[in-house]
Amino acid sequence: MRKLVLFLALVAPVFAQPASAERIKDMGAFEGLRVNQLTGYGIVVGLSGTGDDSLDYSTLAMKGAVSRFGLTLPEGVNPSLKNVAAVMLTAELPAFAKPGQKLDVTVSAMGKSKSLRGGTLVMAPLYGANGQIYAMAQGNLVVGGLGVDAADGSKVSVNIPSAGRIGGGATVERAVDTGFTLGTQLTFNLSTPDLTNARIVAAAINSSLGAPLARAIDGVSIVIAAPVGAEARTGLMSHIENIDVNPTAPPARVIINARTGTVVINGMVRILPAAVTHGKLVVRIDEKPRVVQPHPLSLGQTAIQPSSQISVEESASPAFIMRGASLSDIVAAINRIGAAPGDLVAILEALKQAGALQGELVVI
Repeated sequence: MRKLVLFLALVAPVFAQPASAERIKDMGAFEGLRVNQLTGYGIVVGLSGTGDDSLDYSTLAMKGAVSRFGLTLPEGVNPSLKNVAAVMLTAELPAFAKPGQKLDVTVSAMGKSKSLRGGTLVMAPLYGANGQIYAMAQGNLVVGGLGVDAADGSKVSVNIPSAGRIGGGATVERAVDTGFTLGTQLTFNLSTPDLTNARIVAAAINSSLGAPLARAIDGVSIVIAAPVGAEARTGLMSHIENIDVNPTAPPARVIINARTGTVVINGMVRILPAAVTHGKLVVRIDEKPRVVQPHPLSLGQTAIQPSSQISVEESASPAFIMRGASLSDIVAAINRIGAAPGDLVAILEALKQAGALQGELVVI
């Protein structure tokens, strides 16, 4: 039985206090100010015999690379490129990134390459979703993994040696227009949808600015009337991001990870008066076969005679009553009965079905 892990973010008395102040910038982001994913394809050279060998992708890529320098491989020749690997490149282009700025690049092997350690990425373009080139990548890889193969076929692998990273390995070639200077309003989107928090954020913005410029249009978006001009809007957005608000308490939830046995109960969960009993039934079957020897001169054969013993044990477990339990009461009750992960999940589900658990039960 996996060990129960019960995470409590804070103790119960702290949960009873009002939520602490939080900056608006930590609750979401302005519409349009987002990262853009870039992808590309390239080749890594300089490997120590851990490349793709005869993979067609790396062979074609190598032919294309040498053709840039006026070299042409003979027709019908497919070199065994043990020191070359075909790779996929990924990077994120942040908002307001300008040409000349640097991006980190993640490099992952596509084919049979065993390790990219010691390799160098040859210049490769990075494309956006619209098919345009936004950055160029090149540089030496940093690989945290290690893979070693012995002559007898044994292998040792630490982490993932077929993926690496190039810090600052890409240079931005094209900027993305965020569009925040267009239109007559700005839109701030909360990371977690909540109608109450949307109203609180809008009220805090209006109070700080001294004018009813913000309004919550749903549980995610707050629309703010914006001035004309990039400089004025930048100043307004910076001011709004640093306004402190007191967000509402999160919804009452119990999160259960069925794979790891982890149970997380937040401080808003309450249990109505309920009686709970927790018992355990153990069925044990012991097999004790006996060897039977034949009588002398009987021409019989030695045989095995099965012998089974079945026993049933049921541990006594008196019922206990939970009266308006808070988080500390729930934890105390769980510790008192010594519930295992499976038993705890069964108790929580039964309380939910009985209508005694005030909160959402989420199984992941």
